[in-house]
Amino acid sequence: MKQHENFPLIPIKKGDGVWLIDTDGNRYLDAVSSWWVNLFGHNNPRIKEAIKQQLDTLEHVMLAGFTHAPVVELSEKLGKLTGLGHAFYASDGASATEIALKMSFHYWRNSGKPQKTQFISLQNSYHGETLGALGVTDVAIFKDTYAPLLMQSAQMPSPDFRLAEAGESAEDFALRCADALEKYVSTHHAQLAAFIIEPLVQCAAGMGMYHPIYLQRAREICTQYNVHLIADEIAVGFGRTGTMFACEQANMSFDTLRTNGFISRSHTVNTVRPELVEGLPYENKQTEVCQIADFICLSKGITGGYLPLSCVLTKDEIYQGFYDDSTVRGFLHSHSYTGNPLACSAALATLAIFESDNVIESNKAKTAYIQTKMQALTHFPIQHLRHQGMISAFDVMTQNTHFAKDCYAAALNNGLLIRPIGNTIYFMPPYTITESEIDFMIQATVKVLQKLI
Repeated sequence: MKQHENFPLIPIKKGDGVWLIDTDGNRYLDAVSSWWVNLFGHNNPRIKEAIKQQLDTLEHVMLAGFTHAPVVELSEKLGKLTGLGHAFYASDGASATEIALKMSFHYWRNSGKPQKTQFISLQNSYHGETLGALGVTDVAIFKDTYAPLLMQSAQMPSPDFRLAEAGESAEDFALRCADALEKYVSTHHAQLAAFIIEPLVQCAAGMGMYHPIYLQRAREICTQYNVHLIADEIAVGFGRTGTMFACEQANMSFDTLRTNGFISRSHTVNTVRPELVEGLPYENKQTEVCQIADFICLSKGITGGYLPLSCVLTKDEIYQGFYDDSTVRGFLHSHSYTGNPLACSAALATLAIFESDNVIESNKAKTAYIQTKMQALTHFPIQHLRHQGMISAFDVMTQNTHFAKDCYAAALNNGLLIRPIGNTIYFMPPYTITESEIDFMIQATVKVLQKLI
């Protein structure tokens, strides 16, 4: 708070596509999608219109004993996309994490295994900043102050390929980390409720990326030892990693690697069949995600960045664990704005854009263009230039302990909004970004690095 005495807040008056415009008319290219939430640009006409139409009929009704068309339609569409046919709604990512943790714990209690109360996550993981979410988060600046209030969890070695030994491939490092996971789970599985993981990219760890084989091995291990796997797709879902959900790449990647003989060691996969829910349309066969996850947490981009909404999806087996005449065996968790109709309408408009504009496929060309243009940065002292779908990042080799703040300020002076994580600069722009806007983003970054390095 005190820092803003010397670095005032910027009053934003308007949004236009990838641009934010302040009260003085200065324009900033939003290269971080306003903290990873905006998918299709600010002031998007289709999402705005959906919210306006819904506002004319119903702004909100509680979901306790009631329902409404937008939440039913959204639940069916998300079930169709993931194969996880049961949805529980809240308003933000941390709340989704809390719901998944509580639901896993409560499921085991209802299933006669009350000793399964512990959770594991990855080193450097981030899952939110409410108390339960902080309990499975491993970012010291957020967690240390509140440590006396938090439940204890164990952190498994991160498969972030930047941590691999010299000469070790990303795949081999991921398998080595998975071996460490199996060693821990094999010893502690009787007490473990769930393993929560950010699929493919640990965003708050400086966009730490890892090989998808780790997800397959994690699924094998959790299946073998009867531990839930929670996929935190809050930041990486809805196309950020190049597929609708990051978990899909574990299935596709594994099949490709196995078929072509690229896997260096033999690993038997216990395929988990999708739990299909009667009455929901699964004919499009997009059910890969549930082969990996018992729970999937969604938020951020779910509404295109327009209104707060989060969702936890799970499979029929988990749902049945709460299906009982006894109230105390039900999942008792309440949010006043659960399944808000306005937010659900924004989410439905967002999904409609994905379908009508063939977004996942069209993003591939933009991803390739960004990768090509980022080669202009390679003459600077950087390392680990990396990409995962529409997420790009690199680490700046600097001794400046204030690099993140200095870089943020210098970028704003060049009309660019980026927020480095430590010495990691990353781009996660809205999908509506054009080639000329990508050129501006990279050119502004070059100017920033020339000033700071």
